[in-house]
Amino acid sequence: MSRHLPLTLAAVLGLASAVNGAFMLISPANWYFAVPGVTTTGPFNQHFVRDIGLIFLLVAIAMLTGVFRPVARVSLWSAAALWLAGHALFHFWEVAVGICGPNALAQDFPAVTLPAILTTVLALWAWRDAKRSHRTHSAGNSLAAQ
Repeated sequence: MSRHLPLTLAAVLGLASAVNGAFMLISPANWYFAVPGVTTTGPFNQHFVRDIGLIFLLVAIAMLTGVFRPVARVSLWSAAALWLAGHALFHFWEVAVGICGPNALAQDFPAVTLPAILTTVLALWAWRDAKRSHRTHSAGNSLAAQ
C-alpha cells in the first residue's frame, strides 16, 4: 500500500477531530444539542464537554503531527488509537449495562466506533511501515559498509 492513502486518512481524521474538539470547546451547549444521541446519555455538563473537547484536540494534534513527522507517527497514532478505542469500548459498555439502548451503537458508529477502528488500523500500518523503513535503511547501511 502506498503511503498516500494512510496519510490522507490520518489527515482527514485529524481535521475531523480538530473541528469536533473546537466545537466542543467554543460552544459546548450547541455541540451537546447538535450531535445526535448525546442528549440521551445524561444531562448537559459544560465542563465535561470541554474536557472531552480538549482530548479531541490532542487526538487531532497527534494525527496531524504524525502525518508530517514519520519518526513520531507510531507513538502518536497509537496513543490516539488507544483513547479512541477506549472511548468506543465505553460506549459498548453503556449498552451492555443498560445505560443506552442497542440502537445507540448504530447511531454512534460513524463518529465513535469507525474513527477508533480506522485510527487503530493506521497505528498498525505506521508500526509496519516504520519496521519496513528501518529494515530498508539498515540494509542500505550494510551495503554501503561493504
